[in-house]
Amino acid sequence: MNKTIRRASVFTLLLVLALLVRATWVQFYDGQALADDKDNRRNAIETYAEPLGNIIVAGKSITGSAATKGSDLKYKRTYTDGPLYAAVTGYASQAYAPTQLEGIYQELLNGTDSRLKNVMDTVTNQRAEPGNVVTTIDPAVQKAAYNALGDNKGAAVAIDPSTGKVLAVVSTPSYDPTSLTDANTAGSAWTKLTKDADKPLTNRALRQPLPPGSTFKLVVAAAALEDGLYSSVDDRTASPNPYRLPQSNKDLANENPSAPCGNATIRVALEYSCNNVFAKMAVDLGQDKVRAMAEKFGFNDATQDVPVRAYESVYPKGMDKAQTALTGIGQFDVTATPLQMAMVSAAIANGGKLVSPHMVSEITNSGDDVLENYDDRTDTSEIVSSSTAEQLQSAMRTVVEEGTGTNARISGVTVGGKTGTAQHGENNSQTPYAWFTSYGKADGKQVAVAVVVEQSNAARSEVSGNGLAAPVAKAMMRAALGK
Repeated sequence: MNKTIRRASVFTLLLVLALLVRATWVQFYDGQALADDKDNRRNAIETYAEPLGNIIVAGKSITGSAATKGSDLKYKRTYTDGPLYAAVTGYASQAYAPTQLEGIYQELLNGTDSRLKNVMDTVTNQRAEPGNVVTTIDPAVQKAAYNALGDNKGAAVAIDPSTGKVLAVVSTPSYDPTSLTDANTAGSAWTKLTKDADKPLTNRALRQPLPPGSTFKLVVAAAALEDGLYSSVDDRTASPNPYRLPQSNKDLANENPSAPCGNATIRVALEYSCNNVFAKMAVDLGQDKVRAMAEKFGFNDATQDVPVRAYESVYPKGMDKAQTALTGIGQFDVTATPLQMAMVSAAIANGGKLVSPHMVSEITNSGDDVLENYDDRTDTSEIVSSSTAEQLQSAMRTVVEEGTGTNARISGVTVGGKTGTAQHGENNSQTPYAWFTSYGKADGKQVAVAVVVEQSNAARSEVSGNGLAAPVAKAMMRAALGK
């Protein structure tokens, strides 16, 4: 064989070997990545080749699947009372990535979760029958919150303090997830929803922290009692009225100038929502002690899963004394979700113990065999002593019975609450946020609630936690307690 032919043969052999190596690399290394690529239509074809599993509320499916026509995607997701439960379910779409519970339990609901496979599925490598997600949501509480919020922009959360079960998660304005399920029509619906200035796709209950205003005074009061700054909610505080912010020439005003806020007790200060008392209290405690208490309740936790990941509620660092004073009334850079403020009331109502909130009770296979029970996996943390919790419960009852939260009264129910009106915009130029957080107890049952009304048709002078948010909380508590 001459030299030229030999060189050509070797080069050809190297090319063949390179092709074999590349084919092997693609098949065994890149194969899974290509299979998992979001743009690989085969994944959508496989996902929607059969009906999906369902999300369950009170024993009934609030999701379903419907056959399609003229498409290689044989089924599409459907929703019962879609706008009512959108903040819980999210959506499963032929065109877009799934969200909320649909996204978290995607593999369970489409049958690819390995826990669903039986021996025959494993041998044949067939997709298993899909599983189901059983929620903790109480439909009566969910409907009460949704109807009470009405056309207002806002959110509400309800928790059973003794179990941590989330009974309601509502965000308004809502949207119908069904509009996003069909690939042929989802694009126009998506454009409309994302361009809507009211942001209906935003889960305000879990994923939009806002200044909590005076509802945060409960956290400051808890820190003062636990620290021993004051031994009782009925001890008089050292709180001049007006209170001049430290290192400033500005006096902090109270909403009600005639309220008895000078050196008021914690009970009276909560009853009348005295800014001077809690601003001074935050400064006396110092930002580190207030932050430590806030973090016990759940603030500054970037991994708060219910199991949907909630956005972090924040108590800031590195402040001067004037800024620390403002955090005492839930302003400056303090933010909270309705979930977080419901957790504050839940811990107080439950004797100072916080049971980790969760809105999924269990997941099952198609035969209703339990794959994972979340009710048995809850953690309980002692946030404050039982003595502190009892005192705060008592003071919160005073707020509802005699103070700024009278619109939350329910006959035959022990109700405690705290109103909040948080400033919004530069120099409070925009409509304030109206907050209310509360607990209710009756006939051996209890519930904790938080509501925020972000925007309403009410005149600015009528925006208050008692006027806008407390009636929503009242409706939710009545539904939860059967009153």
